[in-house]
Amino acid sequence: MNLRLALSLATASLWHRRHVLALVTLTLTLSITLLLGIQYLRTEVKQSFTSTIAGTDLIVGARSGQLNLLLYTVFHIGNATNNIRWETYQDLSEDPRIGWIVPISLGDSYRGHRVVGTSGEYPEHFRYGQDQSLELVNGNWFGDVFEVVLGSEVARTHQHGIGDSITLSHGGGRTSFSNHKDTPFTVSGILAPTGTPVDQAVYVSLEGLEAIHIGWESGVAIPGRTVTPEQARQRDLTPETITAALLGIDRQILTFQIQRDINQYSGEPLSAILPGVALSELWRIMGQFEKALLGITGFVVITSLIGLAAVLLTLQVQRRQEVAILRAVGASPLLIALLHVIECLVLAIIACLIALGAGAAAISALSPWLLETWGVQITLRPLNSTEWLMIAAVPVAAMLVSLIPALKAWQGSRKQGLSHAVPE
Repeated sequence: MNLRLALSLATASLWHRRHVLALVTLTLTLSITLLLGIQYLRTEVKQSFTSTIAGTDLIVGARSGQLNLLLYTVFHIGNATNNIRWETYQDLSEDPRIGWIVPISLGDSYRGHRVVGTSGEYPEHFRYGQDQSLELVNGNWFGDVFEVVLGSEVARTHQHGIGDSITLSHGGGRTSFSNHKDTPFTVSGILAPTGTPVDQAVYVSLEGLEAIHIGWESGVAIPGRTVTPEQARQRDLTPETITAALLGIDRQILTFQIQRDINQYSGEPLSAILPGVALSELWRIMGQFEKALLGITGFVVITSLIGLAAVLLTLQVQRRQEVAILRAVGASPLLIALLHVIECLVLAIIACLIALGAGAAAISALSPWLLETWGVQITLRPLNSTEWLMIAAVPVAAMLVSLIPALKAWQGSRKQGLSHAVPE
């Protein structure tokens, strides 16, 4: 009975002071939204990060560390320590234990975007996310030596469409003075957004990369030795080397055996890595920052709750008459203290509900922009157990913080009489 009465009195008291408490509730709502948003983004970005490549059992490249091999093949960051010979790639492709193999050749760029030389099997076997395949929103995968397929972000940034002519640059830098202007490419297709480094890449055939480098020495075009696109098509464009290869294995039980055999390959020094293991190691290194950011946001929520307690303590001076009347009608000091606990709890619950609604609306509104602008794929989903635990912790923390004004109110109400509030 006392609890029901306390809830009714607390609700009426909150409504009476709604103008004062609205700003405190807004501050608490924003801090909860920030906390929940960072945790939500942390979970989604990790999921997106670890799903950057899927369905590929091994990545093979020249001998190097697994993080370096992962970075330049999947994230297009950095450069390979060396290339691998075309004969080695052919040996691997003839291994009956390997279900499929896709070559990758790097080294050129287009306005700061990495150019990836590959084969027509790349869109067939490359997977990301939950085993999702690449899709074209316009056009087709390249079918000619001088056709190119653009990632969604490349096409959006530079306003390219099907049939546009582009000129690739030598080297992987954002600015290059060595352009393959004699051998332009025609855009044949544009990929759908994936939220992965695929969106930032430009895809051409291995033959196309060979063709644009005819007559080039040490990154410089030799006058009189370069060729036109028509002349290049008449040449043997089989590459001498490639940068790396993606492998798929039909019998998963053989993965470690094949990895060991490739690492011990006698023809040249090679490294074969498990992309899932390398991604987990890379996230472990990068994850320290986002954990620190989450901790800082937790302190913001605690600060907001302390601010709420401070406001309630300040309001106690204005509530002496109210408390005196409640004591006169028989309210116990415990009931007076319970009012402050319930008020804090109600405000925390209201702030949590508003934060949930605001967060869902923000994710729905911003997810297309995040995908197009930053390549981060965020989808609206039900909260997981960790996120619900964070939400539940806010009212619990509010109850603990409310003990400060509650204790002061309990002590004050024991000493306060009706004469303190009723004018003579």
